[in-house]
Amino acid sequence: MKRIISEELPAAVGPYVHGSMINGILFSSGQLPIDPKTGKMPEGIEAQAKQSLENCRVLLAHEDMEMKDIVKTNIFMDDVSDFAKVNDIYAAYFEDGEYPARTAYEVGNLPLGALIEIEVIASKGN
Repeated sequence: MKRIISEELPAAVGPYVHGSMINGILFSSGQLPIDPKTGKMPEGIEAQAKQSLENCRVLLAHEDMEMKDIVKTNIFMDDVSDFAKVNDIYAAYFEDGEYPARTAYEVGNLPLGALIEIEVIASKGN
């Protein structure tokens, strides 16, 4: 198993790595909407959804993978009434409707007061 830590992603806010790779399958930690350049989160659900997805994209690229390699996502939202806004942002990250399986949850609280956190499972070589 390979533990993944990328200097291109925000530092972990706890004792974990950005992801783990085993047998060509990448399991990401939840990607908070922290901008790695500033260390801060943007305002609003749309900007935060984009940043979390960008962080997912960077993690995948670290392992020579792309968004199309994602087979499953879990989306954790502070407020499920943001579901439609998140869907619009999310859809733009996948080509021609080639979406992975997905689950979306409303949760009580997210770390650092984030509005969204996204984790992915991706398979290399499909």
